[in-house]
Amino acid sequence: MNGDNAGGRAILLLHRSIDAESTKPGDNYNPQQRNNIVDPGETIDAVDKLTHMAVFARVVESRSFSAAAERLQMSKSAVSKQVARLEAALGVRLLNRTTRQLSLTEAGSAVYRHCANLVAEAEAAEQVASQLHAAPRGTLRVAVPAAFGHLHVAPAIPSFLRRFPDLKVDLEMTERIVDLAEEGQDLAIRIRDEPAPTQIARRLAPLRWVVCATPGYLAQHGLPGSPAELARHNCLHYAVHEEREPWRFDSAHGPAEVAAAGDFRVNNSEAIREVVLQHHGIALLPTFVVWQDLKAGRLQHVLADCTPRTRFGSHIHASYLPSRYVSPKIRAFVDFLVEHIGAPPYWDCWDR
Repeated sequence: MNGDNAGGRAILLLHRSIDAESTKPGDNYNPQQRNNIVDPGETIDAVDKLTHMAVFARVVESRSFSAAAERLQMSKSAVSKQVARLEAALGVRLLNRTTRQLSLTEAGSAVYRHCANLVAEAEAAEQVASQLHAAPRGTLRVAVPAAFGHLHVAPAIPSFLRRFPDLKVDLEMTERIVDLAEEGQDLAIRIRDEPAPTQIARRLAPLRWVVCATPGYLAQHGLPGSPAELARHNCLHYAVHEEREPWRFDSAHGPAEVAAAGDFRVNNSEAIREVVLQHHGIALLPTFVVWQDLKAGRLQHVLADCTPRTRFGSHIHASYLPSRYVSPKIRAFVDFLVEHIGAPPYWDCWDR
C-alpha cells in the first residue's frame, strides 16, 4: 500500500479522546465482529469523521492496526473502531482484513488519497501557525534594482537588522531580472506590473513618473506645454534595449505619444538624474529618484497635467517563490518595507 506520508503530529492535532468503549492495548480486532462495534449506516459528525479519516490514513501507511496504534499512542481496539465507524458512515468497505495482512479495497484506495491530503493540510496548518510566531533568522538574500536599492532599501537595512538581530542580509543590486530559484535568492524587488506567473507578488508602493528638467534648462529652451512639444527638446532616455521607446501620456485631451529624442541614454535612472541636473535636457524619471530635487526646486515638474505611461507599469512589488507558508524572514522583510515606505510613499509627498 503506497501513498504520501501523512504527518503523525497532524493526526494528533485531529485526534480526539476515544470514548469509554475503547479497550486496553493488545485487544484483538475481529473483522467478523465489526457490526458488534458499530451499527451499519451509523452517522458521525464532521469533526469525528475528520479524526477517523486521519486514523485510517495512518493505518494504511503503517500497514497494520497494531503499528498505527503504537504511532498514534492509542489502543489497537480504538484504532479498529474508528476505521470501522468510518466504513459504516461511508457505506463502503475500505480495507480487506485477514489474519496476516491488510489491503486496500478499490474504494479504500480512492478514499485514502483524500484522507492523506487531509492530514497533509492539517500538518501544513500547524506549520503555518508555528512559523507565524517563529523568530526570523539566517541569511536573507534580496535582489533589487540598483537605483531603488541604493536610495530606499540599503538605507533602511540597519533599522531592519536592529529589529531582527538574528538575521543577516545579502543585497544584490542589479537591473536584470533575477531567477529566484536558479540563483538562490529569497525575494526580489520588481518595478513592473506583471510579476512572473510562478511567483507570489506583494505590492510595496505605487510607481509614479514625472517629466522634469532644471529651471535653468527651461529658462533657456522653453517650457513645453504639451507632449508634442517634447520633440524639440533633448530628451534623456532610460535604455531598456537598442530601440528608443516613445514617451506615452494620458491627459484630459486623451492619450498622446511622442518620439522623444536626445543625445544620452543609460540603463540607470540615477545616472539620468545626474545628467539632467547639469541642465542638459528633459528626463522622464520615477519620483523615488527625484523627489528631493523636486521638493528643493533643483528640478521642475513639466507637463504636470499629463500622466506618463511606461513599460514598467504602475507599482513596485516584492516577489518570492510560492510555498505552503511564507518564511518568517521573508514575511518580516516585506512587512518592514511596507511599513517603512508608508502609504502614500514618503517620496511622493514632495508636492503636498
